[in-house]
Amino acid sequence: MKKIHLLALGFAITTFVSCKQEVAKGTVETTAPTKVIERHEPKEVSYTVVSTKEWLMKNEADSTSLRIAYATNRTDAENLKKMDSIIVPKDLSGDIEFYLPFPLEVAALKEVNKIILFSYPSQTFAAYENGQLVRTGPTNMGREKDQTPTGLFFTNWKAEETTSTFNDEWDLKWNYNIANKLGVGFHQYALPGYPASHSCLRLQERDARYLYDWADQWVLADSETVKVKGTPVVVFGTYDFKASKPWLELASDPKALTLSEEDVKQTVQPHLSSIMKEQKNKEANKA
Repeated sequence: MKKIHLLALGFAITTFVSCKQEVAKGTVETTAPTKVIERHEPKEVSYTVVSTKEWLMKNEADSTSLRIAYATNRTDAENLKKMDSIIVPKDLSGDIEFYLPFPLEVAALKEVNKIILFSYPSQTFAAYENGQLVRTGPTNMGREKDQTPTGLFFTNWKAEETTSTFNDEWDLKWNYNIANKLGVGFHQYALPGYPASHSCLRLQERDARYLYDWADQWVLADSETVKVKGTPVVVFGTYDFKASKPWLELASDPKALTLSEEDVKQTVQPHLSSIMKEQKNKEANKA
């Protein structure tokens, strides 16, 4: 049995390929390749609140630690520097998904080829392929007076760079529309560390670029008719705009924001029949 290491979907993947063929009574039996995402789990997941300036002095050259800090504070490099204090894991040796709320696998999504979930309460997103987490990261969603609509959407059209419909001075990179008539989509834009958008779902550039390439666009029959919808997107939950940032609770309870496999199942279940219907339509129209 050979062990081959590949890099796919932003993660290391180990593929076991059978080199042995057993011949018995005129038949040849082979072992089908299986893929397992290799993940590096930290010894513990606990958090502490620290001085931003002091923490950056010690970790400014460590890109992996910085990426985790940006994620746990729902922010980006420029905005992290503006914060007086930040919350960071005590053990930074794990992969980013161990510090964010979504589960690594969801059996209820095994038949769903692709899906993206956005959690309003935790300000995080997750992309799953056949029930397996392939990408997760921070987001900043709609502010209190311009809240992001929740429910089931599908990716529509995309543009490497476009101009906001709210302000023509705002350039949106790696934009993917999910509500055409409402002008709502996910894209790269500044993450101040709290819901601040005009209803769109802001992302770090690395995540926006990943989803831009990974998700599927709609297929139009004509200018007025959608023939095939894109990748399903579920936006869920509510955000308490009067309370302190919910991820600060992680300092006292590391599991305060954790979403269980059952939580995700219950979130997607009301939309599952619609998702599978559109998936079947997409497969039927591949030709």
